Amino acid sequence: MTADGTGTGAAAAYPHERPFDPVHDRLPYAPIVDRPPIAWPGGARIAVWVVPNIEHYEYLPPAGAVDPYPRTPHPDVRKYAYHDYGNRVAFWRMAEVLDRYEVPATVSLNVAVLDHYPQIAAAMAERSWDLMSHGLYNTRYLTGMDRDQEREFLESCNRALERHTGRRFSGMLGPNITGNRHTPDLMAEAGMRYHADWVHDERPSPLLTAGGGRMVALPYSYELNDAPLLMRSHVEGSAYADRCIAQFERLYGEEDGAGRMMCLPLHPFTIGQPHRIGYLDRVLAHLRARDDVWIATASDIVDHYLRHHYDADLKESCGGRHE
Repeated sequence: MTADGTGTGAAAAYPHERPFDPVHDRLPYAPIVDRPPIAWPGGARIAVWVVPNIEHYEYLPPAGAVDPYPRTPHPDVRKYAYHDYGNRVAFWRMAEVLDRYEVPATVSLNVAVLDHYPQIAAAMAERSWDLMSHGLYNTRYLTGMDRDQEREFLESCNRALERHTGRRFSGMLGPNITGNRHTPDLMAEAGMRYHADWVHDERPSPLLTAGGGRMVALPYSYELNDAPLLMRSHVEGSAYADRCIAQFERLYGEEDGAGRMMCLPLHPFTIGQPHRIGYLDRVLAHLRARDDVWIATASDIVDHYLRHHYDADLKESCGGRHE
């Protein structure tokens, strides 16, 4: 198996299809029913990671391959101010609820937040929240960058984090969930261990890279993502909470020992609204009511998976070959 787009097999059998082999070379196909079981720490039935997206949307974003705001000309005060509310008000309301349930959050971080909002940076540090790269700003996408440009982009994110914390990012959710064909390879080159963009599974899985680095696909969630559900699809808050709880109950109740996991993505400007915050409280109370649930950071989940289950999954999905 390779990760450089040179796959064969199905692409040759279906010449009129755009080839999907390069994707399967990076994410080898293995049905969940055939994979070795995952044992979570403490005998937990399910792992849950909670992901507040702490973001900055620029008032005057630069021109790029994609316009991040739906209305022109800029500035789009309506869109900018709605997101700015998250950092001025709603972050603190959301943090209070996460504190109540002692949630070890994994922040999907626009790293420039650390410079623009020092109070938020301090609040995250006080809570020892895990930090996952979400790019510099949520108005600057990876889309269209060549390898050198993206390599410098990733390094600039690491430089900003190092300046504040002395650490480098170990994983990424692409800014506005954007990326290029070469993104996982450059992430591995930069020392990252997991990529959250791939929502193709209900448990971690190997994500192969051209250089052979051990990379994990750690599934984020679009189905439970509060921003598109509550802001764009206008789902009622009670229906949002019902959906989160229904997903948890189904995954928790699976008896196959697959080692399933659930992601709960949050955006302060959405879930931190006064009329919605109670629904987050309801969801977290439900999760905390079970003793055999591992609510953990991305780093802890990835560490456990790499130590105990990555090699077995790699062997099952591609015979252990990563050429």
